[in-house]
Amino acid sequence: MQAKRANEDGADGAPARVHPETVQRIERSMGALGTAAIAAMDERLPWFRKMSAENRSWLGLVAQAGIAAFIDWIKHPERPRPAVTEVFGTAPRELARAVSLQHAVEMVRVIIDVVETQVDTLAAPGAETELREAVLIYAREIAFSAAQVYARSAEARGAWDARLEALVVDSLVRGEGQETLNSWASALNWSSSPVSVIAGSIDGEEAEPVIDELRAQARRARLDLLAGVQGSRLIVVLGGTDDPMTAAEKLAGRFGPGPVVVGPPVRDLRSASISARAALAGLRAAPAWPDAPRPAGADELLPERALDGDTDAVQILVAEVYEPLLAGGPALLDTLTTYLEQGSSLEATARMLFVHPNTVRYRLRRVTELTQYTPSVGRDGFTLWIAIILGRLSARRG
Repeated sequence: MQAKRANEDGADGAPARVHPETVQRIERSMGALGTAAIAAMDERLPWFRKMSAENRSWLGLVAQAGIAAFIDWIKHPERPRPAVTEVFGTAPRELARAVSLQHAVEMVRVIIDVVETQVDTLAAPGAETELREAVLIYAREIAFSAAQVYARSAEARGAWDARLEALVVDSLVRGEGQETLNSWASALNWSSSPVSVIAGSIDGEEAEPVIDELRAQARRARLDLLAGVQGSRLIVVLGGTDDPMTAAEKLAGRFGPGPVVVGPPVRDLRSASISARAALAGLRAAPAWPDAPRPAGADELLPERALDGDTDAVQILVAEVYEPLLAGGPALLDTLTTYLEQGSSLEATARMLFVHPNTVRYRLRRVTELTQYTPSVGRDGFTLWIAIILGRLSARRG
């Protein structure tokens, strides 16, 4: 009698979970159980059928490992929980991105169902109930363990993604490493275009919750978003919209007090340093325009940026405003400068140039056609005046 009890107890004397003969039967059926589990997954799990052959093969190994871990667990009653690493450790880490926690739990459920359906065959005579109980305990523990594995993986991946995101933003601000940006963007699953950069202020202590809110808002709008904090500045990289100003209007409330500036849209993340440079230059120059809208486009701040020493803004104003005016002929440029000097008065301009006011009107309309700025609008007139000054200085230096 004692010999029989010794055979049924574990190595350290702990009561065996199931009858030894049951263990032997399961061990002999291990290959068949694994094959049945894979067939059941193929039949019951649509996402499994859609996976690549390589990933399906890996999940087949996971199923086999799950059954092997069950056998090992029932053979060692001194272990309170199954070793989950023996199950999920067989697959590469990349598989975690292809298989969600929900899918992992579904897969475990299918494997357990396969074992449960064969309890009557696998269990020793009279030991069916204890095998069913062991299967239920194992299923519960393995599901909890899978959740822990995914939680730890998500936490580690989240920390890594946050560091990578900060590197991307820093690289864009510095205008460095376009090739490196490609690999980082790929690691972050970024493929959106066009891309715009938004810059504003933030309280450093509030950065993390603010960035989380921005991400959630972007997800709801089906946009991609990267964010980083540099001192008191919040830099947001927004992807997937042709209308960044409208998107920025919805996000502006998450920034701290003061101006919020939106850089021009660019083709992709590799070119985003152009947008970042414009947005940051605009943010620096924005105090010179206290009544600027919030958010304001970086191009709306071209005069202030140019006066603040932004060479990009100088080049844009010269190339896109002054040079087209110059190409329009001396009369056009003379009429515009006279109009601005005379306080935007048509009659005074006409008298100074000895022309009819309608001639002045025609020439001013021509200015608008060439530059997209309307001389009679105060802000546009200021921009035109700055462009003329910069153009003349540039011509002198040339």
